[in-house]
Amino acid sequence: MGLQLSPTSPAGKWLGFVTAVWVQAISGNNYTFSNYSDALKAIMNLTQLQLNILSVAKDVGKAFGLLAGIASDRLPTPLILLIGSVEGFIGYGVQWLVVSGTIQPLPYWVMCIFLCIGGNSTTWMNTAILVTCIRNFRKNRGPVSGILKGYVGLSAAIFTDFCVALFSDSSSSFLLMLAVVPLLVCLTAIFFLREVPPPSTSGEEKEEVRYLGVFNFVAVVVAVYLLAFDVSGTHGHVFSLVFAITLLILLASPLLIPLYVAVSKSLSNSDTERQVTTPLLAMAEETAPEEVENSCTETVVVEVERRRPVIGEDHTIYEALRTVVFWILFVSFLCGCGTGLTVMNNMGQMGLALGYSDVSIFVSLLSIGGFFGRIFSGWASEYSIEKTATPRPLWNAASQIIMAAGFIVMALAVPGSLYIGSIVVGMCYGVRLAVTVPIASELFGLKYYGLIYNVLILNLPLGSFLFSGLLAGILYDAQATSTAGGGDTCVGAHCYRLVYVLMAVACIIGCALDVLLAIKTKSVYSQISASKKSKK
Repeated sequence: MGLQLSPTSPAGKWLGFVTAVWVQAISGNNYTFSNYSDALKAIMNLTQLQLNILSVAKDVGKAFGLLAGIASDRLPTPLILLIGSVEGFIGYGVQWLVVSGTIQPLPYWVMCIFLCIGGNSTTWMNTAILVTCIRNFRKNRGPVSGILKGYVGLSAAIFTDFCVALFSDSSSSFLLMLAVVPLLVCLTAIFFLREVPPPSTSGEEKEEVRYLGVFNFVAVVVAVYLLAFDVSGTHGHVFSLVFAITLLILLASPLLIPLYVAVSKSLSNSDTERQVTTPLLAMAEETAPEEVENSCTETVVVEVERRRPVIGEDHTIYEALRTVVFWILFVSFLCGCGTGLTVMNNMGQMGLALGYSDVSIFVSLLSIGGFFGRIFSGWASEYSIEKTATPRPLWNAASQIIMAAGFIVMALAVPGSLYIGSIVVGMCYGVRLAVTVPIASELFGLKYYGLIYNVLILNLPLGSFLFSGLLAGILYDAQATSTAGGGDTCVGAHCYRLVYVLMAVACIIGCALDVLLAIKTKSVYSQISASKKSKK
């Protein structure tokens, strides 16, 4: 009586989700720029504007995520993961060579290219994970998005705390981790993550919700554990080593779920022949209706010109771009993510401006705040849809207002304002990312979801360029004084005050757009809510 752990078996599905969680836990390396930006600035003698353009180059890599979106409908998940992991190894590996002094600093434009390559690597990883898991767990898109995006939020804290614990916060060691660890994790996920049929019975759906709750609990434990390490001050070598080992055990603990599923299925199916044939029959039952549906669709296309889909149905990218709803979602996403990225990219200099020589605690707070925002909003938005038909975009609207308040607190520069601002901005940024993922699939369908999602995240490099590269870079340099090496520096609350105020205004605009989107899509969420209630 062997255990069934093939990628298409019930246990294999959960094993694939475990590896998906691991990939997301290491794919937030774009959010760690502040950890090594000062090292790059010193080695290359950069001004703040030049440094910010480097960070924009990192985010511009996401613009080429369109390639990953197109590939998601044509290439298997393992190949998409392999492309992303190799890109990350090259992009961050070259940065490590420069920061570690292994090679001489490369020309500025060459460094921009390698930062772009490193930034693009995460789009391949995220596309592979999100498209596959949203399709595998289509009945629980909110919770799945919250868990996956939550681990992306924790990624910066995981990398930062590991580096602090093992390498005393060394910038070169940190970059080496960013190059090597994602490659190893993605190579593991390649063997287990596959697209599988969704649950076909109510019992399987309830089981799915129960297991996702366990993943959620483990994620919260990991987040609290990281937060405790961050706020407990400096630690000795032995303590730090114990911390790192325990963190690895926590990250590996979800493996108990596929093991439990495999054992329970093995015990309940004593007939070996039935174990082999049932999945094949299930696959046949899943594919047959799909073939009929496709043939019917083709007939309709031949006999009648294809009508324009309404919101809530499958859209091609061209059809989505022709809707007002898409552009409202796009611009509101720009307001929330562009401002959030500005804080993440400039946290090193924001901390120095207020007298903090070590900003790793703020990077971790941003990361952990982002995690709780993603986890909470994923489950809460799903619950509110089912119970009260609350449009999911209203969660984005609420996060925008709270983020605006966080920026005002940071502008006031009262004692502890950077701690408060880091948590608030991280949390609201996390809500925005986690909630927008299922919104896109609910409004424009799953058929072309990979490409539509990657078009939406074009506003990450755009927002980074507008808010971080131009707004923050220019206003900071206007307040800064030149240094002997050709760079510049600014110390004081005035350095970023106007930047915070203008970003608060952008968040208020984003909130208004989200409210408008909620009004325009209310009927869609009423239908989703009615569908959930009728199935129960």
